[in-house]
Amino acid sequence: MLRKTVKAVVIALMVIAGAIQFIQPHRTNPPADPRASFEAVAKPAPAAAAVVHRACMDCHSHETNWPWYSKIAPVSWLVAKDVQDGRARLNLSEWNRYGPEMSGLRAGEMCEEARKGEMPLWQYTLFHPDARLSAGDISALCATAP
Repeated sequence: MLRKTVKAVVIALMVIAGAIQFIQPHRTNPPADPRASFEAVAKPAPAAAAVVHRACMDCHSHETNWPWYSKIAPVSWLVAKDVQDGRARLNLSEWNRYGPEMSGLRAGEMCEEARKGEMPLWQYTLFHPDARLSAGDISALCATAP
C-alpha cells in the first residue's frame, strides 16, 4: 500500500514538473545603445568597468547572459524575476537616463551595496563564483562614486 502511494506521488510530481516547463517567463535582452551605457557615460577606470561587467551586467543591463538553468522551471521564474527587478532598480544599459546628479547617487549606491555584501546577490554568486567581489574589486567599484 505504501509503495503504491509513493509511486503515485512520484509519478504525479514528474507530471507536474514536466507540465510547468510550458510556463516560461519572458527572457529578453532589449536593444541597447552602447553610447547610453554605464561605461560610455560614466567612463569608469578599466578595473571598475571589468568588475561591473563581471558581477553586475547579467541582472542590471540589457546584456543578460541567460544560462541553461534559466530555461528550467521553476528556477527560470526566479532568474527572470531577479533580472526584471535588477533592471528596474538599476539599468547599466540606460545610464544616460540618470543625469549627472542621479548618476552620482547610483554609483554611490553601487559602492555601498558592494561594501555591505548585498550585491551581487548570494544566489547569483552561488552559480557565478567569478562574480564574488574581492576587497580590490570593491575599491575599484567605489572609485567610480563621487
